[in-house]
Amino acid sequence: MDLSQTALVLIGFQNDYFSKDGILHGVIDESSQVSGVLENTLHLLRDDGPAFGLVVSTPIVFTQNYEELDSPTGILKTIKEVGAFREGTHGCEEIDELKEFEGLITQVLGKRGLNAFSNTHLEQILRSHDIKTIVMAGTVTSICIDSTARHAADLGFEVVVLSDCTSGRTVFEQDFYCENIFPLYASVRQSQNLLSA
Repeated sequence: MDLSQTALVLIGFQNDYFSKDGILHGVIDESSQVSGVLENTLHLLRDDGPAFGLVVSTPIVFTQNYEELDSPTGILKTIKEVGAFREGTHGCEEIDELKEFEGLITQVLGKRGLNAFSNTHLEQILRSHDIKTIVMAGTVTSICIDSTARHAADLGFEVVVLSDCTSGRTVFEQDFYCENIFPLYASVRQSQNLLSA
């Protein structure tokens, strides 16, 4: 894999998911702990981050009154009901562990739904850096990771999902997607095997 034409896409590394006091921490905690998602992602950033053609983070942030969510359903309805990812709150901010990589990570703002390409300039940024392959890390596997990765595949990017750097709502969900869903349109690898595959 040519990392110079590869982008590492980070999704959901925000306090409402990964901080112990995060509103939705309990949703992904078990799956994240089993896989060591945060530790593995930080390890990848430290070891190989500068070698990637691009490292982007796509945080999800809503206005204070969620005015952009008109009759939301599913996870977006839950986010609105519990008050997660509201602008100006600690929960919407990226986790402190990413601060050491501020000079490396490009923020792609505007994500207000499941797919990181929707309502953002992610595709244009990737194209401008001549990116051919996208490597996915973050949460939630069955929602934002899957929808973003599928869209990337539809756009013609080669997609790699890192099984040890992504987390689902349950361990079963994580395993099911990595074994049965992602292989239909992407490669599934572990972060330590990314370069050797």
